[in-house]
Order: sequence, then C-alpha cells, then structure tokens
Amino acid sequence: MKVLLIGSGGREHALAYKIAESKSLSKLFIAPGNPGTASCGENVNLDISDFEAIVRFCEKEQIEFVCVGPEQPLVDGIVDYLGEKGIPAFGPGKLAARLEGDKAFSKNLMKKYGIPTAGYEIFNSTEIEVARNYVSKCDLPVVVKASGLAAGKGVLICTTREEALQAIDACMMNKRFGDSGEKVVVEEFMRGQEASIFAITDGENYFLLPSSQDHKRIFDNDLGPNTGGMGAYSPAPIVTNEVMAEIENNIIKPTIAAMKQEGHPYKGCLYCGIMLTDDGPKVVEFNCRFGDPETQAVLPLLEGDFLRLLFTSAVPEIDKTSVEIKQGNCITVIAASEGYPDAYKKGFEISGLDLISEKGIMVFHAGTTEKDGKLYNSGGRVLGVSAIKENATLAETKAAVYHSIQKISFKGMYYRKDIADKAIE
Repeated sequence: MKVLLIGSGGREHALAYKIAESKSLSKLFIAPGNPGTASCGENVNLDISDFEAIVRFCEKEQIEFVCVGPEQPLVDGIVDYLGEKGIPAFGPGKLAARLEGDKAFSKNLMKKYGIPTAGYEIFNSTEIEVARNYVSKCDLPVVVKASGLAAGKGVLICTTREEALQAIDACMMNKRFGDSGEKVVVEEFMRGQEASIFAITDGENYFLLPSSQDHKRIFDNDLGPNTGGMGAYSPAPIVTNEVMAEIENNIIKPTIAAMKQEGHPYKGCLYCGIMLTDDGPKVVEFNCRFGDPETQAVLPLLEGDFLRLLFTSAVPEIDKTSVEIKQGNCITVIAASEGYPDAYKKGFEISGLDLISEKGIMVFHAGTTEKDGKLYNSGGRVLGVSAIKENATLAETKAAVYHSIQKISFKGMYYRKDIADKAIE
C-alpha cells in the first residue's frame, strides 16, 4: 500500500525506517520529514496542521493509509477528519486523544475507573489563589503540570514552597505554556523508577511492545531541567514479567476498557508512562502517540511487518502475529544543542556521520536540515544514535553506542554519558 507518515522528528525517522522494511509497503511519503527520513521514502512539503491540504495530497497520490507521528494533529482531530474522507489513519480520534491533550480529563478518568495514579487536585484559571494556597500547605515535593500540551516541558517538580508557588504563577499567570496552562494538575510526588510501555490497540485488543526507560533530565545523574528526553534503552530490566503483567492487568486493560465504556474507543499507540512505586505500578501520564526517544530504542527490537501491525489496529482488528520481538537490547543517546531545553543556537554544520558504519548502529535525525549537501543542526534535540545488540549485555551495547556518538560533532553538541547506567548497575 501507499502510505503517508506525518511528522518530522526522530520518532518519525524511526517509524519511517521500520515502515520502509514492511513487505506491505509499495511507497512511503513523509510530511514534512527530515534529511534522515529521505532515505526511507519521499519527503513532501506539507503543513501538518492543514488537514485539507493533507487530504488533497492523499487523494492525488492515492494514499491508502496515514500514520500520524506527533501529538498535536491527533489532539486536533486529524484521524477523525481523514476518516470522514474515507482515509484510514493510525492514531486515536480527537476525543480519545484527550488522554494526552487534557491531563485533567486523564486524571479524572483514572479516578473514576480505579486505575492507579498519583493523588491530585485540579485548578482552573479562576482559581489561581486557591491553587497557590493549596501548594503552600501540601506535602513536598509536589508536581505541577500544565493540563494541555506543552511539548514535554509542562511538568514542574517542586521541592520547596517557593518553587511550587513559582510553578503555579508560571503556568497560570505568566502563561509560560500558553493556553495549556489555563488549567493545572497538582499531583503528589511519586517515588520509584519510571518505565514506558507502548500498547498498539484497535480499541479492544492490543499488542505490547518491549518496555523502555527514558531519561528526561538534561544532565547526567538526572540533574537539571526536564527535556523531551535525552536517551532511552529497551527493554527495561526493572519491568519483569511479573511487573508487566501487573501493568497490563491494572492499567492497560482497564484504560482501554474505560475509553470504550466512555464512548470514545482508543485506537493507535497508547503510551503509558509508569512509576514503579513501593505500592505497585502507577500511571505518571498517558500519551496518545509513540514516545520520543523511546521509539528509537524500541522499534529496532521488532521484526516482521510493522506496517501491517499499524494498519490492522485501524482497520478492522489488530493482527498481533504481524511482528515479533527480537532477543537483545537497544540503547539510544540523544545529541542535543548547547542550551537545550532553553534557548540554543542553530545552523552549525554536523560532521562525522559518514564515519559510522558498524552493524547495529542507526542514526535517527530529529533537528537537522540540509543545505548544499551539508547537514546543520536546526533543533534542540538534533540526532539520536541507537545501538542494537542481539547477544550482548547492556554494558556492551552502551559501549557500542558511545563509541559511535563520539564520531559525530557540531558546535555546542551535548549528550548525556549515563544512558542505561541504572539498568547496568
């Protein structure tokens, strides 16, 4: 089939790479794509917020399936829009995508259906003083979240009263996250290790991908501000078979059933951010799409027809036999621009990619641009270097990925040196 993949980041490069392997594919278009996705298919210059233009392109090129990468078009209802035009698409509809697009909705759903998560309170824009009064008395640390989409940066972990008050003001008064902070969720702080679980679902049945663990903080040893993710590894040894069964039975099954019960069946990728607490796994957050950079560490561990897995989750029943999970592990390390997640400079030439030729090493483009045959950084997260090893320890895979990333350079390039150390230790 002819497929259109929507998005331009490292996650979309990983999706394009895996879709391009599928025997179900005849041609892949990526809109708008990046210099890396050009090796997997044909990049097309489309505005992903212009749904009419996307439909016109699909009709012109006789696209039979659309895979949506980023969260914003999903939250804006692109799957519903395409469906009305008779074009099947991978991802949840607008009302189901609220699991990510509206954290207040998500928390209330979990409370209603008994899905384990942190205790919380919700405050809207008319309750700023009530919210300030609440955080001035609640237990510390406390987590303040913008309820809407905030590019992975709307979560503020506060260890002091002053930080908590500043977080409320940043969201609700100073509009740091725009309209996304009109409503805030204030949560109890959960202790434990985090893990990410992807469930590909048709709204009732599902297929679980390998577990992974993301590294959100910018600096080694989980220091500094939160980012969109500085690296990941898969599978995560802390997610044992017993823990996975608990997550499946207490979180994934009930959430899919709850969305169906609410009249908004959830199709696509259900991303479950999990905290493994002393009281068992609890939901940190749901996302309505594949995670970034976890996708770059998880997808290399799949073999089979990945496109068929995605397509059958949309129409009509998921084929769980279309892919298998390889034995082995994968580590992804993000090369970022100096200053990220705050202000950073771009336009610096990237060198060294031609030096990477080892088997099992993949470089996924995230924030790159090409001009006159040369690559330049154009984003905060620039590249993701992944190493997959089928008969090796995580320590050996870590050595391979860092051996490769050291060959890449651009002015101000920064990467964490401790990805997967928790698991190795």
